[in-house]
Amino acid sequence: MNKDFYIYRHAWRYNGAPDCEPELSEAQSAELLQDGGWMVRNTFDFDCEDKTDFWYIIKDSFGGLEELSSNVRRKIHKAGQYIEYRRVDIKIIRDSGYPIVKATFDDYNVKDRIMNAEVFNNYLDECGETKFDYWGIFDKETKKFIGFCTVHIWDNCCEYGVSAIWPEYKRNATYPYYGLYHTMNTYYLNELKFKYVSDSARSITEHSHIHQFLEQNFKFRKAYCKLNLHYKWWFGIIVRLLYPFRNIIPNRNIQAVLKMHGMQ
Repeated sequence: MNKDFYIYRHAWRYNGAPDCEPELSEAQSAELLQDGGWMVRNTFDFDCEDKTDFWYIIKDSFGGLEELSSNVRRKIHKAGQYIEYRRVDIKIIRDSGYPIVKATFDDYNVKDRIMNAEVFNNYLDECGETKFDYWGIFDKETKKFIGFCTVHIWDNCCEYGVSAIWPEYKRNATYPYYGLYHTMNTYYLNELKFKYVSDSARSITEHSHIHQFLEQNFKFRKAYCKLNLHYKWWFGIIVRLLYPFRNIIPNRNIQAVLKMHGMQ
């Protein structure tokens, strides 16, 4: 079972498509925790009818430019004038991607959540062992590599992963993210006919606001699911002791765990 899960920030997570994750028993979670980690994050009953406190952001239909507002269409057109998007080899991201990632996190002003160079390279190593696409973002005039997005591919769906762009391009009225998401949505939903694309699960820290951006501009929606957290015994005691004080604890990482604990 361990091959279907991986550890991220001391927590086990499912490595497959969100709609395929099974509900784990206490015994199955305990088996994972024997191999490391402090907790297991188990999401299941994907896209259920109940409006739960946890969800994935997905898009499972494609209406082209016509489904988008005139303002979004204008920004996509503007992006196409100045920005080029194409799938690239992982090498360009490995060679030139980290300074862009660091600049992106610095722009978010979340120093305690920054992805350092070692973590970034380990992430790319793991990407190389599974099925990923890599989209490069280029300035049409200078040919400069200005950003990228990783995409985890499964049989009939995918998940948009790490995206980063030099912050000045977010402010120079070229609208690179509008062009990027329209290009990827067109490719995976319209050309490859994937069942859905996802931009991952609900953000606990909500530092980038990307989910709100996709819902408001590109017709993404919440696919609600169930959430169970299983803890190592000592970590579970800490979480339950701290939970009543969740609103006054200043550490962002601890806040995230306690907030997620309340979403079960």
